[in-house]
Amino acid sequence: MLHDRISAARGCLQKTGADLLLVTNLSNIRYLTGFTGSEALLVVSPSEAWFLTDSRYTSQAGAEVKGAQVVEFSVRLESLAQVIKDAGAAKAAFEAGHLTVQTYQEIRQKLPGVEFIEADAEMVSLRTVKDAQELEILEKAAVIASESLLEVVAGIKPGMVESEVAWALEKVMRSRGADGKSFDFIIASGERGALPHGKASGKTIQAGELITFDYGIVYQGYCSDETVTVALGEPDGKQREVYETVREAQRLAIEAARPGMAFNELDAIAREYIGSKGYGQYFGHGLGHGVGIDIHEHPTVSPRSTHTIREGMVFTVEPGIYIPGWGGVRIEDTVVMESGGSRRLTKVPKELIVLKP
Repeated sequence: MLHDRISAARGCLQKTGADLLLVTNLSNIRYLTGFTGSEALLVVSPSEAWFLTDSRYTSQAGAEVKGAQVVEFSVRLESLAQVIKDAGAAKAAFEAGHLTVQTYQEIRQKLPGVEFIEADAEMVSLRTVKDAQELEILEKAAVIASESLLEVVAGIKPGMVESEVAWALEKVMRSRGADGKSFDFIIASGERGALPHGKASGKTIQAGELITFDYGIVYQGYCSDETVTVALGEPDGKQREVYETVREAQRLAIEAARPGMAFNELDAIAREYIGSKGYGQYFGHGLGHGVGIDIHEHPTVSPRSTHTIREGMVFTVEPGIYIPGWGGVRIEDTVVMESGGSRRLTKVPKELIVLKP
């Protein structure tokens, strides 16, 4: 499978007219070669591939890397320049979005006769549609995360601190097989629910509050992402109204998603419903994003995204309402697009969970 991925990467050469492809984004390197370390460069030609790393990772690369010759370097850019010179390349495609200006200038100085061509769009497209192996891992990651949250939420009581709950959730996730968390957990209770990225704080959780959990794990190199909002005690009328507005907006979008639809059309379904209920000004972010090796990756689900939904894409659907001074609700599932529609990978039921205080 990794050999097939490198073969697919060679398509970037045809699309850009380059002789070589330089890959510097570690997530893309992992996808193409299987390498899990933190120091690597990958150079791909029409017939060969070279994986460059230092002595700390030579043995690891020998065991993990498929489809590329492992080259140990002592001086990173000098070795890279030598590989490109030896290959006789006149044009090299590279990831402009993952190379600093300083590094780019240094490479240009070492290779004055080589023309560099940006290939970010071509590289992004490689990982947009997930294969069967990726989908299996992503679904397992989602199951671990969802089951962990349900275990922790069942024990929440007034007086607990957001950050303590976050730590308890991380421990349970790791005990169930997670390699780590995919981002710093958002646990926002009461008025802090109005913060879309309200990371778990020292605030004490009180009875009568809504609590938003945005959480995820890393499992075998892939991320999960899910948001659940619960009520600690019976919700009042406005809390339930806001929650049900967000839940219905999410349901409408998930059920409407189809291959061939533009992502901005999908975003509009949820956004227009929330607007029809009088809460449009309180939903400011995009409807979702791709999930895979990175927690945020292509595609983007927003009013500006005209990309088309394709079978095999994995992305989130996460509408929200955030009212300053009151609180907020966000509901998020990660879905995979199949021929007949979207299928949820995340498993927590989205009917409002009401906890006994």
